[in-house]
Amino acid sequence: MSGQEHDFSHLDRAGRATAGVARSPRLAVMLTIGIGVALAWFLLGAMAIRGAESRLVGAPGDVLLKNLPSPPLPDFLDRFFALCLAPAPLSDPAGLQAPALVVMWFLMAVATMLPSAAPLIRTYCEIADTAKIKGEPAVHPLVLVGGYLTTWLGASAAFTVLTLAIYAFANSGQMLDPAVGLAGAAALLVAGLYQFSGLKQACLEKCRNPFSILFANWSAKPGRIFRLGLEQGAWCLGCCWALMLVMFAVGAMNVFWMALIGLFTLIEKQTTGRVASRIAGAILLVWAAALLLVSA
Repeated sequence: MSGQEHDFSHLDRAGRATAGVARSPRLAVMLTIGIGVALAWFLLGAMAIRGAESRLVGAPGDVLLKNLPSPPLPDFLDRFFALCLAPAPLSDPAGLQAPALVVMWFLMAVATMLPSAAPLIRTYCEIADTAKIKGEPAVHPLVLVGGYLTTWLGASAAFTVLTLAIYAFANSGQMLDPAVGLAGAAALLVAGLYQFSGLKQACLEKCRNPFSILFANWSAKPGRIFRLGLEQGAWCLGCCWALMLVMFAVGAMNVFWMALIGLFTLIEKQTTGRVASRIAGAILLVWAAALLLVSA
């Protein structure tokens, strides 16, 4: 490409910025991911405020949420929030509650899990940049991200089924209220035990070392890169699915715990060893035992 083709001086400021993003796949993917994560947190926060306002018995954090301004939202978003916060499963005559819950869980995955995939995405961008310098073709990083998120979309459907099942047996005022008694303790027990499992550590190692996987499976075919994103999403799901169960014990719309789980996941994938996983597992097991004693 000639120097004249790189010259965007004739464009206005917005045009130059757009052209710069278009020329840089790394910048484009990071900008897209940043906007997606921010939008997911905004929607989850707005839903959490709506949930706090509609609860008769306050949950932890509701006092703070009720003091936050409730953003004006389009009617379709209010309808979406109402479906997720409904007092009975599948109460909507149009049968839209289950799809709404899938979207909700997917937003939670984008908000809490996508940031922890930053090493994977950054490593892919670096390898792609090296390939371009050598004149070799490279698939756009968003194809890899698309595969990664597709795995979590499938997981969101599974979490939706689990949400409806737990609500059917738990004594909860709203669909997303904390599961108490045996249901809440079981979620914490499974999450705690999984932190000590070999499968957890195997999946965590795959998430911590993306370079060897990406380099060994490098391809210029979009289909193979999409499949690679699916596989890396599966490793991430294998690492973190049990932590998502904690949301049943604290309330699926508890944005404070969402943030904590997202932060812990990021730390766990960035550090070495098993100390963080074991500490988290021990805390969850003690919590499960305490919940069982209180509920007995």
